[in-house]
Amino acid sequence: MIADKFAVQMRAALVVAALTGLVWPAQAQQPSAAAVATAMQVIKLKGADRMFSPLVAGIISKIKDTLLQTNLTLSKDLNDVALKLAGDYNPRLAELTRYTAQLYASRFTEKELKEIAAFYRSPLGKKVIDQEPKILDQSMANADAWARKMEQEIFQKFRAEMKKKGHDL
Repeated sequence: MIADKFAVQMRAALVVAALTGLVWPAQAQQPSAAAVATAMQVIKLKGADRMFSPLVAGIISKIKDTLLQTNLTLSKDLNDVALKLAGDYNPRLAELTRYTAQLYASRFTEKELKEIAAFYRSPLGKKVIDQEPKILDQSMANADAWARKMEQEIFQKFRAEMKKKGHDL
């Protein structure tokens, strides 16, 4: 049962990864090694490689929690194994960074990637790197507030339209 649940979750994760571009499509032409190396520089300059860091811990935690449900007395041993596995698997995060570099290198020329890297090394580029996460966080908060307001407005419109049809919701 645990293995089946995990297999379903892993298949779902692979589908999401494929849809979001994390899996390198087999039919795409491979970019040059120099373009990928330059793309790696861009990723590291932006700090984009750090966005993957919670993934291994999340996978290990999910599996540990699933196994813990079968026997609560295994907590200490499962925690020990989780720590060991984190050390074993964290280096594999570099695979995701390489996949992302390949995606950049497939969409930008090596010259463009060098220009992007130069931008991120510039004072303005550094400011973008510093401010962009704050802007994205605030944008998400604004979008959430906007959606809640819109939900209330649309709910009221549903009620009004349904009342016209003789339904009091």
